[in-house]
Amino acid sequence: MANYDFDLFVIGAGSGGVRAARMSAGLGAHVAIAEDRYLGGTCVNVGCVPKKLFVYASHFTEDFENAKGFGWNIGSTDFDWSKLIKNKNAEIKRLNGVYKKILDNSGAETIHGRATVVDEHTVEINGKQITAERILIATGGWPSVPDIPGKEHIISSNEAFFLDSLPEKIIIVGGGYIAVEFAGIFHGLGVDTTLLYRGPLFLRGFDQDIREALANEMIKKGINIKFESNISEIEKIENKFIATLEDGDQIEAGQIMYATGRKPMTENLGLEKAGIELDKNNAIKVNDEYQTNVPSIYAIGDVTNRVNLTPVALAEGMVLAKRFYGNEDKDVDYSNIPTCVFSQPNIGTVGLTEEEARKKYDDIDIYKSSFKPMKLSLSDSDEKTFMKLIVDKKSDLVVGVHMLGPDAGEIIQGIGIAIKAGATKKVFDSTIGIHPTAAEEFVTMRDPVSN
Repeated sequence: MANYDFDLFVIGAGSGGVRAARMSAGLGAHVAIAEDRYLGGTCVNVGCVPKKLFVYASHFTEDFENAKGFGWNIGSTDFDWSKLIKNKNAEIKRLNGVYKKILDNSGAETIHGRATVVDEHTVEINGKQITAERILIATGGWPSVPDIPGKEHIISSNEAFFLDSLPEKIIIVGGGYIAVEFAGIFHGLGVDTTLLYRGPLFLRGFDQDIREALANEMIKKGINIKFESNISEIEKIENKFIATLEDGDQIEAGQIMYATGRKPMTENLGLEKAGIELDKNNAIKVNDEYQTNVPSIYAIGDVTNRVNLTPVALAEGMVLAKRFYGNEDKDVDYSNIPTCVFSQPNIGTVGLTEEEARKKYDDIDIYKSSFKPMKLSLSDSDEKTFMKLIVDKKSDLVVGVHMLGPDAGEIIQGIGIAIKAGATKKVFDSTIGIHPTAAEEFVTMRDPVSN
């Protein structure tokens, strides 16, 4: 048997890489993990965690306003962006330390530096070559910005977390979850916000009713949304940016942020030299066991560009570690993955959209409900919560659940368990609701609106 420096060498200390490394080490493997930026990857440093903190911060403006109806006289308020950034940075630093401690306690060796693949069993880092029986690539993704005149003036979500100050006006370009989330964040913090998307409606792939409902709510809040619009060039004049649209219109802003997608981080890793195959999007091609065309090299998470969610990368890392060193051969179940968009209001969803369900099943029932949540009942807000159930009429299975409203993610997480367990509409109907909550609406919808 060959003598290697490590049983497993992981490139990338994001969610998936850390999970694979520490689980493998805990199962007795000799493991090293390399990271050239920050422990915790995108999610902890420039993704899920700081974004959720920003969402909380931005929602206080509405909370202060809505408090009046409940008898509170808030008085004048003042927002300090620099304090939010300082406190956010401190929290991220704390989490970086938590990840380091987790890896150290597991027995995995953490190496700071840029690791590249030399061959099927060798990596190079900090000028030193290291061998491993298996190599796992978990380098994640990175924001992608189009090549247009004035590209140098564009920021991505990465830079948005570290702005020195808030602009008076911002243009956000994109139609995915990052774009709509940051539109809500900046608007809530008092920034005049314009969201541009080249398509007719954002959040492609989500349920149509949810997409339309969110667009309506964002417009009611005062966010300027321009669909079927795109920027052709950007010019800087003094401290302002002028965005010229493809139709000739011009918009002025203090900042222009693009959230137009992310690309797998496969460049400068030595993958071509090692003969690892990439797809047309430069994502690493893997089989059902996360194995590349080079048998000793594997890849998980966003670098494979399949299901780009932190919990999915975690699940893949755990499955792989147990398969390698725990004598378990289980697979990740990618069906019915619950997900949330931290827009304002939030979206929570699990299962099929109505459009998908109509293609899959011969006959479906649709249940819908729209109402003003109780929390806003004494306020002047006219924000509406929207809920939707999709049922296969033949089997009575609930095959899709969608929600727009406060705490949608918290509610849909529990619903996701029911869908995973194969709950029928009869099960929903027989479940007693918790009153008064918005969530109880999911077990009280009795009459379908269409089929």
